[in-house]
Amino acid sequence: MTPAQLIALDQQHVWHPYASMDSPPPAYPVVSAHGVRLTLADGQELIDGMASWWCAVHGYNHPYLNAAMHQQISDMSHVMFGGITHAPAVTLAKRLVDLTPKGLDKVFFADSGSVAVEVAIKMALQYWHSQHQAKKNRMLTIRNGYHGDTFGAMAVCDPVNGMHSLFASVLPQHHFVDAPPMGFDRPLETDDLTELEDKMRQYQHEIAALILEPIVQGAGGMRFYSPQWLRGAAKLCKQYNILLIADEIATGFGRSGALFACDHAQVQPDIMCLGKAITGGTMSFAATLTTHEIATSISRGEASCFMHGPTFMANPLACAVANASLDLLEQSDWKNQVDGINKGLHQLLRPAIDLPYVEDVRVLGAIGVIQVTQTVDLGIIQKMFVEDGVWVRPFGKLVYVMPPYVMSPEDLALLCKGILRVLARYFGQHHAIN
Repeated sequence: MTPAQLIALDQQHVWHPYASMDSPPPAYPVVSAHGVRLTLADGQELIDGMASWWCAVHGYNHPYLNAAMHQQISDMSHVMFGGITHAPAVTLAKRLVDLTPKGLDKVFFADSGSVAVEVAIKMALQYWHSQHQAKKNRMLTIRNGYHGDTFGAMAVCDPVNGMHSLFASVLPQHHFVDAPPMGFDRPLETDDLTELEDKMRQYQHEIAALILEPIVQGAGGMRFYSPQWLRGAAKLCKQYNILLIADEIATGFGRSGALFACDHAQVQPDIMCLGKAITGGTMSFAATLTTHEIATSISRGEASCFMHGPTFMANPLACAVANASLDLLEQSDWKNQVDGINKGLHQLLRPAIDLPYVEDVRVLGAIGVIQVTQTVDLGIIQKMFVEDGVWVRPFGKLVYVMPPYVMSPEDLALLCKGILRVLARYFGQHHAIN
C-alpha cells in the first residue's frame, strides 16, 4: 500500500486512542524505528520525545532486546501459567523483588498497566475480606491522578478533571482528597496533610487502601510533588490501618531520577504496580507486587487463593525481554543517563518560562514539561511538530517529553529546540531559536 492508501484505510477502520471516528485526527504511518528515531512511510525521520508513552527507555530496535525475544521464541512464545511455571518468569520475579522497596516479595504478573491496577485494588479488597473486615471496601486517592482506562482503574482517576467523568454514574464511588501541593523541593507545611488525615480518620472503617502515583502524577497533569508529602501519607496509612498502593507504572525503572519514585521518600508500599518500561517498550506487560503478609492472608481467606488469572499472565516472551531490559538498565548505568537528560532538559527548556504564552516549566528526572497558557489544538500542533522533525504529543495545556534514556545530548538539543520553535509558531510569536 502507498502511504495515502494506508492512511485512508486507517481512517476508515482503525479507532485510535482518545480519538473520534467521525472526524479522525491525522495519524502518521511509521515503517521503522531505530534508536531514538521514528521513520515515516515517506522517509522522514522524527526524533521521538515520548519513548512510546514512557516505555522505550533503551530506544527502539535494541539488538540485545531483540536477541532475547528471538531466543525465547525459539523455545516458546507462550504457555499458560496455571499449573505451569518457567525460568523467565521465576527469574524476573526474583529480580523485581530484589530491586523494589523492601517487603515486596510476592509478584503477580499481568498483561497491561490498567490490569495491574485492577489486580492491586482486588488484592486490597480481598485482603481485608480475609481479615474479616469486608466493610473496608473503598479506595482513597488524590485528585489529578490517572491509573488506567478499565473500570476499576477509572474509578480512582480524578472524577472531575480526569478523562472518565462520562462514566461517573456507573463507577464504584471512592474517596478523594486534593492533590499534594506542587513542587518536588517544596517543604512540607503543617496543613499539607490535614485533609488526607481528616478523611482517613472519618472513614478508616471503610477505606481499604490509599492508591496514588508516587511523586509524579502523569496523565492527570504532569505534576511533581514532594517526597516529604509521600512520606507523611505513608505514615498516616500505618496510623489508620490503611494499605498503601503505589502506582509506579509510569515512574518505575528510573524515569523520575530514582529507580522507583517511592525511593525518593524511602517509602515501602504494601502493593506496587509496575508496567510500561518493564519490557523496554517492546511489548505489553505488567506486574503487581505485594507483601508476604497480604499474600498469605488472602491465601488463607474464604477463597483460599487470589481470584484473578489473565490468560497471558507471565507470558514467557514478555518475561524474557523484561529480564533483558533489566540487564540493560544495570549495564548502562541508567542513573547517569537520566541525570544527563535531566541537566539537558533544565538547560534547554527552563528559558521558556519567560515566554508570554508559558505558565510553567518543570523538570524531574527524564521528564520535561512546558505548561502553556491555553489548551493546544492537537491536530494542528502535532502536524507542526512533525514538520519540524520531532515527535511530541501534548495534551491540554501540557507540552511534555520523556525521552529514551539513550538519547544523546545533541539529539536532546534538537528535540527541545524543535519544541520551542513549534510553540513560537503556534502562538504566533517570533523568537530566534537556533
